[in-house]
Parts: sequence; structure tokens; C-alpha cells
Amino acid sequence: MSTVLAPARRREPAVLRTRQIHAVAACYFVASFAALGLPPYLTEILPSLGDREARWAGLLYIVPTVFGALCAPVWGRLADRYGRKRLLLRAQLGLAVSFVLAGWADSLPAFAAALVLQGVLGGTFAASNGYLAAAIDGHRLSWALTLMQGAARLALVAAPVVVGSLSPWITPHRQYAVLAVLPLAAALMLAALPEPPRTRRDEHPAPDTGETAGDGGDTAADPTSPATGALRTLYALEFAFVLATVVSYPYLITLIGQRLPGLGSVAGGVLFALPHVCYPLLAKPVHTAVAGRPLLGAVTGFGLVAVALAGHWGAGTMASFVVLRLLLGAGMTLGLVSLSALAADASRGRRPGRMFGTLEFISKAGAVVAGVVAALSNDVWGPAAPIVAGSAVAALTAIVSTPVLLRWSR
Repeated sequence: MSTVLAPARRREPAVLRTRQIHAVAACYFVASFAALGLPPYLTEILPSLGDREARWAGLLYIVPTVFGALCAPVWGRLADRYGRKRLLLRAQLGLAVSFVLAGWADSLPAFAAALVLQGVLGGTFAASNGYLAAAIDGHRLSWALTLMQGAARLALVAAPVVVGSLSPWITPHRQYAVLAVLPLAAALMLAALPEPPRTRRDEHPAPDTGETAGDGGDTAADPTSPATGALRTLYALEFAFVLATVVSYPYLITLIGQRLPGLGSVAGGVLFALPHVCYPLLAKPVHTAVAGRPLLGAVTGFGLVAVALAGHWGAGTMASFVVLRLLLGAGMTLGLVSLSALAADASRGRRPGRMFGTLEFISKAGAVVAGVVAALSNDVWGPAAPIVAGSAVAALTAIVSTPVLLRWSR
């Protein structure tokens, strides 16, 4: 299948070299280390703050996400108006401040307030993507967004293992303060990068309704055509993918502890991170395979995620967990790379700050719903229930998306 959007108008030459794109991805990795790696240990952090049974873990897992979702569109519009680099630096510094406050919080309300601040002042992923989309486009942008997802996966691989390894000397709670140095370092590195120039689309952007911009302005289209429905399809798939995968995060380590008693926190962290190991290994060949047919890749990814998560219900051995986590990793890689390709297509002719801010809102909304579903289902049916719920969402999305795929493939 060909790309799902009409060809873009001619743009100014890209302003970022390959090494600078890699620098942006590296900065996102170091800045997201605490933000992505420490929340799985909320069930260990909260008892020291008065929540002995860690009943608030599922909801606090999504507190930064809730406020990040609310603020992402605003920060995106400000980036389009005042400069993408400036707002990217703001996001990194905001994370540093919130991590320090979280690490030194001595009560549950103070810790929750720091997580709120993390959501309000953060948004490094949307800010980084908006910065990249303002400087490059087409296949380079698709691959750059894939690298950004790779940075997130690497953080999810490394951080749980590092946090578990350091726990005997520094509690996961205090590690928030220690890891605040990482977004500070990222801000220093990003300060040396150029500010993307303003282009014609900043003055005459296409609306965020799935339509593409032509030289004469916005074009009307059949609402069932790929060009008109592409952005709405991207948003729907992003929401469903985040919901299906994130719902399995908060109580996974608890489930592993129940099924494999005596395994230890380090091994539990490795199993949590295992699907994300697949991404840096498979991203490049998967990107080559799905770049021209991203919707097919996304539907296939949802199918693999559904099968892998469903298998967690009956897993009871180390071998079964390893196989299921690797299968989940393959599905996540397919889904994430395909969504990156769809996002690169959708950003053509649009203000990148606004579009990626909205996409971040959609993504975080999916994570918010995932946290609520995880907390409620865990309370009623136990830690395996959220994972099975994620399987159901993935399976339903694959089924619903298949007719769209078939129509667009004609």
C-alpha cells in the first residue's frame, strides 16, 4: 500500500544533519530515564509515603500523563509561535525541577504534587518530535520519529534494571532526585542545536482534520478517502495502542512476583524491559518493510500484541514469560514504527508543534484510561486482569481496522 496522504508541497531544505537528529534522540533518552523507568516501582515507593498497600499506584502512574495531556496542545502551539527549540529546552528543565521535588517529597500529597508538576512542565516527547518535524520531512522524518521511539524503548529497557540494581543502596524514591541531573544534561546538549526556520506552513497550515494543504489552501475531500481520514486514523490508532500496552505496565512486576516467587527485583525488571529490547534490534528492518504500508504494519502489530498479552493470563514459568514478552516486543515494534510512519505523513503541510501536541494529548489520554482500567481491574480480579484487558483492546482494534486497511489498499 502506498502512503496514506497526498504528496506534500515543496519545502525548504532540512536544517538538521544526521548526527544532530541522533543528538535529539539521545537527549530524549537521558531525560526520559526517570520518567519512564521509575513508575513501575511505585508499588515499592508508596509504602514509605504512607500508602502501605500501594493502592494508589495505578492512579499515580498516570498523574504526570493526565496533566501532560492537558498541557501538551498548549505547549505545542506556543512552540509554533515562539520557537520549537526554546520550548524543547523548557520541557527538559521542567522535568529536572519536578524530579528533584519528587525525590525529596516526604508525604504522599507532596509526591503527587511533584508528579503533577512533571506533567505540566514536561512534554519532552512532543517537543522533540515537533522540533524534528519543523526541520526535516518525508522518509528522514519517519526514521527520526522511529529513533525517538527507540530512545523511549531503550529507557524502558535500561531504567527498570538500573533502578532495581541501585535499590539496595538508593531507594527508587530517592533516585528521582539523583536522576534529575539527566534532563539538565540534555538541556545543555540541546542548547547547541539550531532553531528550525519558519516556513510557509507556519503562516498557512492545514487544519487538523485529516485534510492536506495544497498551494491554493485547504482542499475539500471525500470524508471516506485516505487523505481525509489519515489524521483521524492516526489519532485513533495511537490512543488504542497506548491503552492496550500501557494498561499492562503498573501491576506487571506484582504479577511476576506472584507467579515466580523469589525471583528478585532485578530479574523482574529484566522481564518488564524485555519487550523493549526488541525495538532497537528490529526497528530498522521493520521501518524498511512498513514505510510504504504503515496501516498494514499497525494492524499486524495490534494482532501480535493481543496474542502476547492474552498469554500472560496463564503464564507460570520463566520460559513462558520470556516467550510472551518477546512476542509482545515484536508486536510493539511493528505498531510503534508504523505509527511513526503515519505521523510523518500526517505532519506534511501542518504546524508540527500543534499536530504533535495534539498527538501527545491523544497518547496521554490513552495512558490515563489505561491507568484507570489497570487500577479498577486489579482491585477486582488481580494483577493479571489489566494485561488481559490490554489484549482485548488490541484484538478489537485489529478487527475494526481491517476494513479500513482493505479499503485503502484498493
